[in-house]
Amino acid sequence: MHRNVPHTLIDPCNRRLNYLRISVTDRCNLHCAYCTPLEEDRRLEHAEILRYEEILRLVRIGVRLGIEKIRITGGEPLLRRDLPTLLAAIHRLPGIRDLSLTTNGLLLEEHLERLVAAGLRRVNVSLDTLQRERYRRITGVDALERVLAAIEAALAAGLHPVKINVVALPGVNEDELLDLARLSLTRPLHVRFIEFMPIGRSRLSARPPLLVPEIRRLLAPLGELSPVPRDEMDGPAQRWRIPGAAGEIGFIPAISHHFCRRCNRLRLTAAGSLRPCLLSDREEDLKGPLRAGASDEALAAIFLAAARHKPSDHALAAGEPAHVCCQMQSIGG
Repeated sequence: MHRNVPHTLIDPCNRRLNYLRISVTDRCNLHCAYCTPLEEDRRLEHAEILRYEEILRLVRIGVRLGIEKIRITGGEPLLRRDLPTLLAAIHRLPGIRDLSLTTNGLLLEEHLERLVAAGLRRVNVSLDTLQRERYRRITGVDALERVLAAIEAALAAGLHPVKINVVALPGVNEDELLDLARLSLTRPLHVRFIEFMPIGRSRLSARPPLLVPEIRRLLAPLGELSPVPRDEMDGPAQRWRIPGAAGEIGFIPAISHHFCRRCNRLRLTAAGSLRPCLLSDREEDLKGPLRAGASDEALAAIFLAAARHKPSDHALAAGEPAHVCCQMQSIGG
């Protein structure tokens, strides 16, 4: 298996899979209402989680098969000790064109210097409200000021883009979506509104989801939005800009207008399984063969099997009761 074999990870729908999202832990220092179940889930034991050298070996194999883009997720990835060491090793791999991190921001500022030195160039920060008490109610932690300070520090450190991930929650934060969008007016922030996805057992009461058409209606006071041309390495967000704004607005319509036909990603869970689709519980075990001494060729075959089993689209839609059983924090969203 050589790097000059072009983009072997092609699924049955002829989608080139060049993006790997890696969950490095299932632990989080928040308890968000839409992510944490009412009852406490079992957490993975230390020995069950992939070691950094195991992750790096799997990334090397993925790169040989055409992976170019890596995103580190969790749980909260910055809870994993010495994470910049892993980022630096991935950043040095020939073939990696994009390395990013998704975080809740609580630990971002204190680790920022090492993360930038390790090669991090952009970051996504989860932020669903600008109200301190509401933030505490959503997340279980009084830490809004720390997250806002981390966002400013990321901008000052030159990370670009700094994206703000907003989960649109009916009955919780729809009255703030306009204020959150306005963050993009004076700061080069990419504010992205994400439809809530029924993954795992949420503590939120069952309500009809807040979908992108309604979100756009709530943002109508901003005026006509101008489309932003897509970039080669773009994710699923529909990109727009308020005329004259320093930043952007994005919409991720995972339920109302899914983007499956453009999906180019696989997900490596903290427990070492490869998921072809976020919104499906199908997984391919990598950790078992890896720790049993499997060759690179055998592990590559598991990547290829995951690509073959990537569905054409997901089975979730607005108003349907189906959901994904695994908790988001164990998958790495």
